[in-house]
This record gives sequence, C-alpha cells and structure tokens, in this order.
Amino acid sequence: MSDLVLVTGASGYLAGHIISELVDHGYRVRGTVRSLDRAPKHLPAEVDFVAADLGSDAGWDKAVADCRYVIHAASPFPPSEPKHEDELIRPAVDGTRRLLRAAAAAGVARVVLTSSVAAIMYGHRGRTLTEDDWSELAACDAYPKSKTLAERAAWDFVAEHPELELAVINPGMIIGPVQHAGLGTSVGAIRTLLAGDFPAVPRLNFATVDVRDVATAHRLAMELPDAAGNRYITAGEQLSLPEMARILAGRYRITTRPMPDWVLRLAGRFNAEARGAVRWLNREERVSADKARKELGWTMRPVEQTLFDTAESLIGFDAVTVGLR
Repeated sequence: MSDLVLVTGASGYLAGHIISELVDHGYRVRGTVRSLDRAPKHLPAEVDFVAADLGSDAGWDKAVADCRYVIHAASPFPPSEPKHEDELIRPAVDGTRRLLRAAAAAGVARVVLTSSVAAIMYGHRGRTLTEDDWSELAACDAYPKSKTLAERAAWDFVAEHPELELAVINPGMIIGPVQHAGLGTSVGAIRTLLAGDFPAVPRLNFATVDVRDVATAHRLAMELPDAAGNRYITAGEQLSLPEMARILAGRYRITTRPMPDWVLRLAGRFNAEARGAVRWLNREERVSADKARKELGWTMRPVEQTLFDTAESLIGFDAVTVGLR
C-alpha cells in the first residue's frame, strides 16, 4: 500500500496542486479543511478530508494518524495588511507548532513546510539571496514576519525533536493555472492585469514561479532522503508587473503602460487593493534557486508558458473577460 500524506489547507490554491501532484504519483492523500462542508469538490475523489483549524488543537491528532509524511501548506496570505499583525502571525506560528507536535507524537517521518522567499529577502538589498539568508524582522510587515517566525518556529521544534525530519520550500510569487473559479492572492494580480482594473501597471517586482513546479518541489523534498534539514528557494528571476503585462499583451488586449509610483500611493488612500500593492513598491526579489536545481533536480517552466496558462485558466473559469489580439 502506498504511503499516506497529509496536506494541510487542502482548499488552498497551492495545496490543491500539491494534492494533484501526489495523487498522480501514486500517494494516498488526506487533506485538512476548516470544516467538512468546505471540502473542495474539484480535487480527486479518492482524497480524504479531515476538519482541523490552525487556531485550535482539535482535529490534528486525527489528521496526522497513520501518515508517513505531512506537507504543511496552510497559512494565511491576505491581499492587504491586517489591522493587527497578530491576525497573521498567531495562526502561522501557533498553527505550525500545533501541527508539528501532532506529527511528532504520531511518528510522522518528515514534514515539508511551505515557507516563502518572504522569510529570506526582507532587510537585504543589492545582491542575490540564498537559503543562508533570513529576513530581518525589523524590516518586515505582517506577512513576511508571519512567514519568518513560523519557519523559525519549525526549525526550533525539530531541533528539540530530532526524530522528526523537516524540509522547507521557499517559493516566490506563485502563479499558474487555477483549478476552480476561486482565486489565490497572487493569481489575483494576473487577473487584475487582464481585467484592466487599473489604467496603468504598477511597477512592482516579483520572483515568480509556476504553482505546478512548486507542487513538484514539495514532492521531491518529501521523497529525497538528503532533503531533510534543508530549505529550498523555488523562484525564477525577478520580473516586474509591466514586464508580465508585455508578455501577456502578445496575446491579449491589455495595457502595458507603467504606472508612476505616486499614482499608486494616491490610489492606496482610497482603494484597499492598491493600498496592499504599495507595500511592494521599490522592493527587489533577487533570489537563487540553484540549490533546488542541484539537490532536488528541480526545474521550472518558462515564465511565458506560466503566464499564458494562468490567463487561459482564468478565462476558462469566467474569472475575467479579455479580448484577443
């Protein structure tokens, strides 16, 4: 019988692709959802669902029972800053600890944690960053602080519980096709480009990665013995939103005109989505995925393919209407 893998946050954008990747490779999969009535309908029928919430101890013992591996993909990622940073930090940190305690008690062999380049790049400028770098908390707003503290909490936990192996995936901006009509926060940026919600394109920089490639990285980090004890950046070269728009404009009728920074800041006074985008202005995302390529044998799709596949899926689920060239 194949190994059983628990994937947390099964209704999420990335988790859905991880589950599909695991099922395609012959694993039995269990997913956690906040409540069973919210179990996703688009995932393979053989997936089992268990109710467990990051904010409560209830359900986690049942969730990890009989699992050889756990992939912890659940973590809040809002489109704008919360009123208080603890709205993000507490679920991320406390939820990670809850899961790890349950996994260790159940004899789980390895946990693969979804972190982020946000736990690496804040407070650093002017150079390409690697897995040896950590974000400086003083330079972080709520989201990167939550990712940094949650990942550090995970490493601290396994240092005290060496019987439990840990590997960490640090993705960049995750884009790629959606599996249903709901949108993840990062894919929302592509929908905004296609929909023309703004008259010009904000000059924001991201190290992008295809959601399907991130899912593969999680499976590889779960399977390969030497991945234990390592973090892996999974992201491509820095790409700006205007550059993404120019690629998409080769097929779709969308604007490619860059937006002056002051316009976005002004819009942020009145629009929550714009206000959320302001925090990304003048920020670099220069990271290296060489370690994942060398140690995991991981590869990335061309960004052009990812962008067009993202757009086609959004159009296919009627998430956006856009004219063709």
